Amino acid sequence: MFNLIEAQYNQNGASVNTNNMGMREMQQRAYEKYAQQYILLKAPPASGKSRALMFIALEKLKQGMVKKVIVAVPEKSIGKSFGTTALKANGFHSDWNPNPKYDLCAPGADASLTNILIRFLQDDSEDAKILICTHSTLRFAYAKIGNQSFNDVLLAIDEFHHVSAEADNKLGNLIRDIMANTNAHVLAMTGSYFRGDCTAVLSPLDEYKFRHGRVTYNYYEQLNGYQYLKSLGIGFHFYQEGYLNSIKDVLNLDEKTIIYIPNVNSAESTKEKLYEVDQLVDIIGTFDHVDENNIYHIITSTGKELKVADLVTPGSDRDKVQNYLRNMKNVDDIDIIIALGMAKEGFDWKYCQTTLTVGYRGSLTEIVQIIGRCTRDSENKTHAQFTNLIAEPDAEREQVTHCINDILKAISASLLMEEVVAPKYNFTPKTNEDGTNTDEPVINISGYRPIKSQAVKDIVDNDLVDLKARIYQNPNIQGAMMGAVPPETLTKHLIPKVIEELYSDLSRDEVKQLSDYIVVDSFLNAVRGTEKSSDPASESEESLNKKIIKFASLLNVADLNMDLIYSINPFNQAYEIISKQLDSKVFKAIQNTIRAMKIDITEEEALDNWPLINEFFSKFGREPNLDSIDPFEKRLAESLCFLKNLTQSTK
Repeated sequence: MFNLIEAQYNQNGASVNTNNMGMREMQQRAYEKYAQQYILLKAPPASGKSRALMFIALEKLKQGMVKKVIVAVPEKSIGKSFGTTALKANGFHSDWNPNPKYDLCAPGADASLTNILIRFLQDDSEDAKILICTHSTLRFAYAKIGNQSFNDVLLAIDEFHHVSAEADNKLGNLIRDIMANTNAHVLAMTGSYFRGDCTAVLSPLDEYKFRHGRVTYNYYEQLNGYQYLKSLGIGFHFYQEGYLNSIKDVLNLDEKTIIYIPNVNSAESTKEKLYEVDQLVDIIGTFDHVDENNIYHIITSTGKELKVADLVTPGSDRDKVQNYLRNMKNVDDIDIIIALGMAKEGFDWKYCQTTLTVGYRGSLTEIVQIIGRCTRDSENKTHAQFTNLIAEPDAEREQVTHCINDILKAISASLLMEEVVAPKYNFTPKTNEDGTNTDEPVINISGYRPIKSQAVKDIVDNDLVDLKARIYQNPNIQGAMMGAVPPETLTKHLIPKVIEELYSDLSRDEVKQLSDYIVVDSFLNAVRGTEKSSDPASESEESLNKKIIKFASLLNVADLNMDLIYSINPFNQAYEIISKQLDSKVFKAIQNTIRAMKIDITEEEALDNWPLINEFFSKFGREPNLDSIDPFEKRLAESLCFLKNLTQSTK
C-alpha cells in the first residue's frame, strides 16, 4: 500500500545522472515530447535546458518534422551554451554540430547578422541546419522577410519570459504571427514562467496550443536529485554607511563568488562604477598583475592568490575576459567575478558558490536568474548562497522582517515554477545625517506597471469599490468564478469587457491599464487584509479582493502560512535577516502547500479516491501526476495532494 505521509529525499544524483542516451532526468522528460509542434519547457537554471533542446531538435530533424533549427537567446554570451556538443559518445544518434558561420553569437561574428540569418533560411545545403542568434537578430530578420520564411523551421526561444502578450512586445508579436500563419515548430524554454507584472507571457489562446507539450521540472526535483549540492541560503544584510564599507563583512574570499554591483541609477550606487570596481579590488587584496586574458591576480591578506574577472569596465579588454570565461574548464580558472548587467541569464559557471548582490532587484525574475548562477551541482559545494546587501530601510524591524518573509516565500514559489504576483513594498532608506533622503525605495518588488492615463487614475481614485462590485455581480464573471472558463479568460477578457461597457470612452490601452490594476490591487489588498466601506451589494472590499484574486489564479504568498526566516542578527550598525536552509524537504513542503491551496476538492471526495490512488500506485509504481493531461490521473493526484496536506496540518 502507498504510504500517505512517506516522503523520500534521494540526493543520489538522479537529476544529473544520465540514461543510455546521455539524457538527464529533465532532458528525458522533455525528449518524450519531441513530436509535439509546440513545447513549453519550464525548468530552473542549471537543469540542462540547452541540451534538452539539442536532443529535441536533432530528433525533429532526423524525423523530417522540420528542415532547420533556429536557437534565439537574449544576449550573445548565452549562445555558448548551444555550441558544438558531442552526444553520440553517450548513446544518442547524432552530435550537435552547428556550422560556425551560422553561430551568430560567437566572438567576432560577422556584423551583418540579420542578412546571414536570412541567407541561412534560403540555404538548402546540409551545412545549413542549425543557426544560433540573439532575440534582436531574429526580430530584425522577421521584420525584413515576414513569417513565410519560417515554414518547416523549429524556433527555439531561450529565456521565453522575455515574450509577452502585450501588443507592443515585438518578440511576442513574432511568436504569435508565426504560430498563427506557418507550420513552424516552437520550443519555449524558461526558468521563470510567471506573471510578475500581471501580463501574460502568452495569451490564453496561444498558451492552449502548448497543452500537450508542457514539461515542468522544478527546483525541488532538481535539488532532490543532485549529487553534491544540498541546500540554498538567502541572506538580506542591511547597512548604513555605503556598501563599500560593509561588503567586506559578507564577502567570503574562500568561496567562488559573483559580485553584482548596483545600477548607476540606484540609491546604493556611488554613480562611478569604475571607482567601485577599483575599491572592490582593494577590498579583496593587493593587486599583483593582470594576465594576457585581462584577469586580475590579487594577493589576499592571508597570502592566497585570487583570479578576479572584471565584467564592468567596457572595451576590448572586457571582450578578452568574456572569451576567457566562455572557455573555463576547471575550478581554479577563476575565483571572483565582478559584474553589473552581465553574468545573469544563462551564464554558466558551475563552481560558483555565492552570488553577492548589492541593492535590491525590483524584478523577481532577475532575482531567480541571479540565484540560478550559484545553484549548479558541483563537487566543490554542498551549499549555495544568495546574499543581498541593501541600505537599511526607514521602517520598523518587525515590518521589514514580515516583508522579507513574504519575499522569501515569493522566491521559493518562483523556484517551484508557480505563478506568483510578487508583493510590492516601498521602504524608503533611512535619512542621512543631513536629514536628506537617498532617493529611491530600497525594497520595491513591483506588482504592476504605473497607470499613465488620467482618466484611469480618476476611476481608481473615485469609483474603484463600485467598479469591483459591478465586476463581481456580472453573470459571466460569476460563471467564470464557478470554474466555467479558465482564469486567464476572466482576467484578460471578461473583466475588460465589463469595463468597456461601463466606460465606453476609454481606449483599449486604458481598459487594459484599469483591468490590470483591479487584479493587482485586489491581490495587494488581500495581502494587507484591508477592510473598507461596503459596496452596493453590501459585500466588503476585502471579500471582493479575495474572490477576484482566488479566481484570477494568482498565488497570494501571504496565504502560505510558513516562516522561512532562520535568524535576525546585528550587522554593521544595522541588522541582517537570514533564511532557513532551503533544502529538498523545505521545498517539498512549500510545493505541497501551494498545490493544496489550488485544489478545489472536498475531504469526502479525496477519501473516496484513496483506494483508487493505491490501485494506481500498484499498477504504475508511482504517484499520480498533478501535471498529467489525463483528467482521471490528475484528479487522483489532486486528491493525494489534498490528503497529504491535511495529514501534515493535523500532525
